[in-house]
Amino acid sequence: MKKIQLEILGLSSSQSQSGSFALILGEQGGNRRLPIIIGMFEAQSIAIQIEKISPNRPLTHDLFKSFAEHVHVVILEVVISDLKEGVFYSRIVCSDGATTFDIDARPSDAIAIGLRFGVPIFTVETVLSEAGIILSDLDEGESDPDDEDEDEDDIDTDTPRPSKSQPEPRDPSGQVSLDELTKMLAQALEKEDYEKAAKIRDELNKRNG
Repeated sequence: MKKIQLEILGLSSSQSQSGSFALILGEQGGNRRLPIIIGMFEAQSIAIQIEKISPNRPLTHDLFKSFAEHVHVVILEVVISDLKEGVFYSRIVCSDGATTFDIDARPSDAIAIGLRFGVPIFTVETVLSEAGIILSDLDEGESDPDDEDEDEDDIDTDTPRPSKSQPEPRDPSGQVSLDELTKMLAQALEKEDYEKAAKIRDELNKRNG
């Protein structure tokens, strides 16, 4: 299956889950965003590496890198390979010079390690099409806020920008209509609340089968 390269666009604290962070990955050369909720330790490890900060003592991901180098194993790439019941799965692709092998890992750990080796981060179309959020369609909605031609089979297209007078987005539930959910998604994206956007996206995906 064709791989799609991603880049890290941002890291922000969770507004609803204490100790959690939203890691925002973007499609390289594309307009889709992939938000992933990660823990505090992994977020700190990723941020430290992005900012090129050297901790006083090695973190777990630094230890992994040192160990790998000592046994002559290199990391080739990180692949976010699957999404099952809202849980992301990833692989760290390694080589010892003679063979290439994969190590199963959480995306947060895989990315933290991948950053230390300076390797690319990939995903596959099935993951990005199911969990990705298209931002450019919101810009189109902003230029034509009265456009009502929404396609319920594609939650990421023709989504109008919310007006400032609209209420704050609520958590998705079975009592909220599809139209309201798409408006809530637009509001969450406008506020860059990617964690809430991810939850709304998941709810819309469930309803659309």
